[in-house]
Amino acid sequence: MTDTAAHPDPDHPRKPDSPTDIRKPSWMYVLRKTIREFIRDDCTTLAAGLTYYAVLSLFPALIALASILALVGQGAQGTNQITTLMEDTLPADTAEQLRPIIDSVTNVGAPGIGLVIGLLVALWTASNYVTGFAKAMNKIYEIPEGRPVWKLRPWTYLLTLVLLLLVAAAVVILVVSGPVAESVGELIGLGSTAVTVWNIAKWPVLLVIVIVTIALLYYAAPNVKQPKFRWISVGAVVAIVVAALATVGFGFYVANFGSYNETYGALGGVIVFLLWLWIMNLALLFGAEFDAELERGRQLQAGIEAEESIQLPPRDTKAAEKKEKQHREDVERGRALRLSHGRTQDDDAVPDATDRGRAEDADAAPRATRRSRRDARDDARP
Repeated sequence: MTDTAAHPDPDHPRKPDSPTDIRKPSWMYVLRKTIREFIRDDCTTLAAGLTYYAVLSLFPALIALASILALVGQGAQGTNQITTLMEDTLPADTAEQLRPIIDSVTNVGAPGIGLVIGLLVALWTASNYVTGFAKAMNKIYEIPEGRPVWKLRPWTYLLTLVLLLLVAAAVVILVVSGPVAESVGELIGLGSTAVTVWNIAKWPVLLVIVIVTIALLYYAAPNVKQPKFRWISVGAVVAIVVAALATVGFGFYVANFGSYNETYGALGGVIVFLLWLWIMNLALLFGAEFDAELERGRQLQAGIEAEESIQLPPRDTKAAEKKEKQHREDVERGRALRLSHGRTQDDDAVPDATDRGRAEDADAAPRATRRSRRDARDDARP
């Protein structure tokens, strides 16, 4: 079982604190180790499970976001913005097939009960995604889940709520920022210049929000006490870069070489969308692997023995200890069952003393009879 006291302090003073303090050999080791651990941890299968949870949480989240935008009077504009973003990201055929679904889901009318139900369902479904991501992170850090359910579920719901609020803030910035910037520009006398400036400046702001969202997911999801939280995670930046490059490459492949419409017919666009979600989850897991191996590299450079496993203490061990105890009990029960079955077979195979005595008596009776007959014949001879 993992011993918390056996691990060094996550903020060990000898570890390089800044990425610029990490030497070139350490960077080469981290990159090579990241690729190998990504394959070894079977991240393609983990990403498939995360894609399933992402699909379950996507449409309730869209309903909640549409209700929030309707609450501020930007419902129609929000739907158009979401559709435009989808068209800019996904292949044209896929966006064309998904547009009616997006319009139907986001057409919530006036905010009210739809907002409450949408938020609750989005929180529940998205928390399942966060839980699945936490399990994947535990596998990446090679540590069992030790947090009991009464501690893990509230923590998961809180983390999910924060992540949803960050995503909602990004969408609101995309949709509402234009009219707000125009109003501010008229107030300070800049007019349309303020809108132009904000249309350029909002993209770095959105990028920062996305990086912080991913970094928070990397930091809070696994059952390890990480070093101090960094708003700009190297793994988050790597994940975003990989996701952007993969999206461009996948779009080029679908547009020029893919034959999903011929293979899947009307479902071709949906299949492409699922594949794209799978690729995005692969990028997230690759960034998580990079962060984990970067921590290993920092520890190795500090002289900490992290060749076999990353030396970070768990957040909790109660659930893992309980599962280990149950496993030992099952092993003992199985051993007792095996031994009792073996004794029964031995008893059936080896007769006891009573059975042996009866067998000897049965053999002795014929021998006595034969001896008596032989003696009688000898007496009858002259």
